[in-house]
Amino acid sequence: MEYMHENVKPFFLPGDEHAVLLTHGFTGSTAHMRPLGDYLHAQGFTVRGILLPGHGTSLRDMRSASWQQWLDAEMTAVRELKEKYKYVSVAGLSMGGCLSLIAAEQTDVTACVSISAPMKTQQKFTWAAPIAALFMPEMMWKNGAVNEKTRLMPEYNIGYAGMPTARVADLNHLMKQARKNLYSITCPLLSVQSHADETISADSADIIQQGAASPIKRMVWLEDVPHVCTISKEMEHIGREMADFLRKAQNG
Repeated sequence: MEYMHENVKPFFLPGDEHAVLLTHGFTGSTAHMRPLGDYLHAQGFTVRGILLPGHGTSLRDMRSASWQQWLDAEMTAVRELKEKYKYVSVAGLSMGGCLSLIAAEQTDVTACVSISAPMKTQQKFTWAAPIAALFMPEMMWKNGAVNEKTRLMPEYNIGYAGMPTARVADLNHLMKQARKNLYSITCPLLSVQSHADETISADSADIIQQGAASPIKRMVWLEDVPHVCTISKEMEHIGREMADFLRKAQNG
């Protein structure tokens, strides 16, 4: 496989008996999760970062990917970790957060962490994506000015410059599936979201927390960082909160 950058390759960092699966988001890459993975590994955790099908290579590859493939990659990784480790937790960014929620809905995990996970988005055109795809196979992101307060780590800010329009329907499917079955989540649940998130609905984390049946739930709100907060100035803050939460979940 020809990767678009060395930092988007899947990674595995062996540590103790608590394994954490990290999953990136829609059009993103494993690079968005690597600094967080390194931080958690330094805290003693075993960490695995997966690259979802169609990501990290070329937009052409993503055109033929699907939500079924992304969910299968998530669930396969969870099963593989559960075969080897006593404790297995799932954590994901954006669409990866939806996949983590679905994994927590469908299988027994130690804890679940949703980071910038959308229950709705701020984009109004998503319902028309299947029709738009007939005329515009790919849509490129707008390049806005980067605020110094929200600057991302450049060596890890690696993802596609756009998206295959037809795949928006797959993203929508996963959001709906995750939201529909939140009541099935009973493991400890941590939700992280930024007040400055420009991509997802402002009430996404609230919906997740209120919908889950977990007896142990915690919310962490961030300030002045964008959607991909895992490679922002708040990365270590997220890492500290996660490490503490995961240890407590492990110890009951």
